[in-house]
Amino acid sequence: MVSRVYARGNPGPSPITLIVILLLGVPILTSCQSVPPPDPEQALIAKGRALFFDETFDGNGRTCGTCHREDNNFTIDPAFIATLPADDALFVAEFTSALETLERPKLMRAFGLILENQDGFGDLENNFNLRGVPHTLGMRVSIDSRQGPRTGWSGDGAPGDGSLRSFATGAVIQHFTKSLNRIPDIDFRLPTDDELDALEAFQLSLGRQQDLTLSLPLKGTVAKRGQEIFLDNALGKCNACHFNAGANANPNIFGPDVGNMNFDTGVEDLPDQPADLTGEFVPPDDGLGTPGDGTFNTPPLVEAADTGPFFHNDSIETIEGAVAFYNGDAFNNSPAGQALAGATGSGINLDGTQVVEVAAFLRVINALENIRASIQLIEQSNRSSGARAKELLGLAVADTKDGIGVLIGGGLHPQAVAHLKEAKHRTRRAARSHFSRRSRAAAAIRELKQARAEMIE
Repeated sequence: MVSRVYARGNPGPSPITLIVILLLGVPILTSCQSVPPPDPEQALIAKGRALFFDETFDGNGRTCGTCHREDNNFTIDPAFIATLPADDALFVAEFTSALETLERPKLMRAFGLILENQDGFGDLENNFNLRGVPHTLGMRVSIDSRQGPRTGWSGDGAPGDGSLRSFATGAVIQHFTKSLNRIPDIDFRLPTDDELDALEAFQLSLGRQQDLTLSLPLKGTVAKRGQEIFLDNALGKCNACHFNAGANANPNIFGPDVGNMNFDTGVEDLPDQPADLTGEFVPPDDGLGTPGDGTFNTPPLVEAADTGPFFHNDSIETIEGAVAFYNGDAFNNSPAGQALAGATGSGINLDGTQVVEVAAFLRVINALENIRASIQLIEQSNRSSGARAKELLGLAVADTKDGIGVLIGGGLHPQAVAHLKEAKHRTRRAARSHFSRRSRAAAAIRELKQARAEMIE
């Protein structure tokens, strides 16, 4: 209805304008309309997002988003790194003389490894670790433990007390500095308490906000068998440490409220690790604490298949290889492997077909999460406008593309892949459209739901 604000001397919109307004469904705002009050939590998340991607903290040009890329599952890998321009802030050690040993560029480009001084900055030439970039998805359900929060690969943050606040502060000191002296207010500024609150709120908002409840009514024969093996405490034994395919230990085994746990799984003892084969100096990583106890915290598995390479040192490229690791001597001779064998009577001994089946299960739940995230992003785009709506649709395309790659990589659900490809196409068209954006977005959601229906009841 046209407001009466246009009566009594105010000519209001022309008849042609009224026709356009009515045809397009554009509301005419009046002084009588009330604007809902802003949501404080959403405002805090929005502030955290801006800080995460735009704030350099007066440092070398890096931001949190330099390594945790929104369009790459909040992580980086060698394939993604290869697409970046030479002047990207990730490569600051390559074009800033004061920072030439901040990273090991050859290993970063080849394997996605980032230099960390987990045990302090006293001996920069010898005392460092090289680690992959952990994604920051699903942290609300992944980082709590009896000992406090567990962040980063070793569980102690960057380092610190393991909290997201400590992790952010440590990241600025480690990665944002203008020189290796790392002097606050000269080489960088530290985040304020308000900024840490916002960064924490944003990171906790990312990805899943709850864990799965296994078992799922999967349709695929191979993935369905993989789920059975995963849950079988006498066969795969995966659900003991990755309860419901998350990051938390099984409360029925380790007790209530156990949350995320650290384990020494023997990854550091793997032979022929790719980084070692280069001849570059790669110090052993001692895990949690200073000095370390050799343990690393448990990552969630729902997001695993499209966030490789795997383990803290990016030592294994494929999800199948990561599953197969638990059959080998490095794991079965490790403290975690020995404890598992003592508790269950044997180590893990899966045949090749069973390894593929567990990996297929992990691929399918990852693709289902890609679909959930894509639908959520498209729905968010419908509540947004302009550049932000287009950006959200672009992120939905990236998630859908991940789902396609995850399924194709395992030869799984070709009909679901076909629907995902069509959803990707329709989402891209929605992003390029103005007047038909919502209808095309709705069509993309329908394709995504059809893809999901191919995989799960």
